[in-house]
Amino acid sequence: MDRLTALHIFSDIAETGSFTATAERLELSRAMVTRAIAELEQWLGARLLQRTTRRVTLTEAGIQCLRRSQQMLALRQDMEEEITPTDSQLRGQLRLTSSMSFGHAHLAAALGDFLERHPQLKIDLDVGDRAVNLVEARIDLAIRISAEPDPALIARPLAECTSMLVASPGYLAQHPAILQPGDLLQHRCLGHSNFGRSEWRLSRAEESIEIAVSCRFTANEATVLREAAFAGSGIALLPTYLVAPAVSAGHLVQVLPAWQLPRLTIHALYASRRHLSPAVRALVDFLVERFATPRWQEAY
Repeated sequence: MDRLTALHIFSDIAETGSFTATAERLELSRAMVTRAIAELEQWLGARLLQRTTRRVTLTEAGIQCLRRSQQMLALRQDMEEEITPTDSQLRGQLRLTSSMSFGHAHLAAALGDFLERHPQLKIDLDVGDRAVNLVEARIDLAIRISAEPDPALIARPLAECTSMLVASPGYLAQHPAILQPGDLLQHRCLGHSNFGRSEWRLSRAEESIEIAVSCRFTANEATVLREAAFAGSGIALLPTYLVAPAVSAGHLVQVLPAWQLPRLTIHALYASRRHLSPAVRALVDFLVERFATPRWQEAY
């Protein structure tokens, strides 16, 4: 096995902490991964990895080797990018994950437009709000909405995500008027299991207030809460990108429009800057440009 390939495998193990995870990620047999490390250690005359039943860690020699490996692999990548013709097509398959609501409302259309530009590329999108280990799941890119992204991942902001309180016209007609945040205590509210289920924070100018709302119905997915709001089940706190079209059409009504809700950020997350494929880099750049102006939240 050539030494650059062995260094690539070694660097990946340092990131995943697992021979098995690296084998799956690089689509190699575990035996080939083991042989690459054995040959690398024999070549350098030093033990690079400390193996335990739970995890693989770097020895002192391994730490030194990793630093040099990263430099050599980065140099190889730079050389390949300089030599590769600029008109070459992006090929292969990208695996993405995102929340169901964002995937449904905006990301699916964006990815369709991206694929129109790159006909040799394939994309597999996994939607869901559960946390996913990108390395173990072999995910190239995660699109997540949060105030603080996972510090173990590389995060590139795509857009700001605003929210609003909404309810159906029928629900509001049958219940007391909502003129100030405290009035929410008299209403049925729809809570997100993973975000602000029992306390909603609202602000206006220098004023800020937290309301301990009563949520008889909660769900772990925003699209479900939107459908519950359509059905007149109560008041929901939902992302603007998901409900703005329904508000414009009159199917939902914004509640307390003068008050602001906490703002989050939509991030593109990936495991490492090293070995970031041209396809992933191109997709992230495309998404940054696509969501550069706030108007994208107002329509599908």
